[in-house]
Amino acid sequence: MNSEVYNQSTSLVLKAAYLYYLKEKTQQEIAAYLDVSIPTVSRLIKKAKDEKIVEFVIRDPFIQCIETEEKLKQTLNLKDVVIAPVPTLVSMGIPTADTIENVRKSVALEGARYIQRIITEKDILGISWGKTIHDLIHFLNPCQKINAGFVTMHGSISGCSQDMDVRTLVARMSMAFGGRSYYLLAEGFMSTKEMVASIKSEKNVKKVFEVFDQITISLCSVGAFYPQRESLLYEPGGYVSEEEMRELSEKKLAGDIVLRFFDTEGQECDTSFKDRTLGISLSAYKKIKTKIIIAAGEKKTQAVLGAVKGGLADVLIIDYHLGKSLLESLNNPS
Repeated sequence: MNSEVYNQSTSLVLKAAYLYYLKEKTQQEIAAYLDVSIPTVSRLIKKAKDEKIVEFVIRDPFIQCIETEEKLKQTLNLKDVVIAPVPTLVSMGIPTADTIENVRKSVALEGARYIQRIITEKDILGISWGKTIHDLIHFLNPCQKINAGFVTMHGSISGCSQDMDVRTLVARMSMAFGGRSYYLLAEGFMSTKEMVASIKSEKNVKKVFEVFDQITISLCSVGAFYPQRESLLYEPGGYVSEEEMRELSEKKLAGDIVLRFFDTEGQECDTSFKDRTLGISLSAYKKIKTKIIIAAGEKKTQAVLGAVKGGLADVLIIDYHLGKSLLESLNNPS
């Protein structure tokens, strides 16, 4: 083909771009259809981009999510940040009204994708309880089998529904992956520290505590205490008594993770729960190579910030509103 004719042939450029981008034809198929060489097709497609005949647009809120991810990753020195836009659920037939339930499901979906992307057979995944983790398991692809290990990082909560119990979550996740599971078959909060010491001396419990030292990835939700309460632990008539709630209120809590209470700097608070909690210690938890916090909702802002400051997280999987709130808090510290 004469180069001068080619340079003036906008029609040919349009046809090549249409076939390539909209009809998803290969360059070889386009070359045969237009009766030109494959290198010519490549030049036609490039020309379509150079002359703005074809433009690529990443639509909001997706571009905002990507920008927020990068800012948080750099500012907080994190390994990774994943921000879920609510519209990711559209293709799955889930309503995308901006309610906390739908936002949480969007975050859970991204969490499931992330876990399935990084986990290997060499990993042991430590799991805590939480609504978002409960939702995450629903989105796991049961066809992706990986013989990893899965372990409860704390005991069960008295009165907790079976679906939300950490043992159930570990069992379901282990089943989804076809992996191995380890459980603490005891309550998370004991009456006395002596009871904790006694139970930790049991053979099966000792084995689980040995597994704690082998955890390579942790997946935790985080409860918020300040400035607004957003946690299963703090629900009225729930797992923490009114007297215990008054004690926690005096300790300037930011939130909780793996049944451990921490302040705005991520340091464990000295509460009556500390020595009577059956589960991984915060010092052991901090040694885990990849610590993932999955959270939804702006109410979790101070809890997430505190957790990151205290070295309790190096990966965040959150929603856009929470991500934006984190940046605002970092830019305008009170």
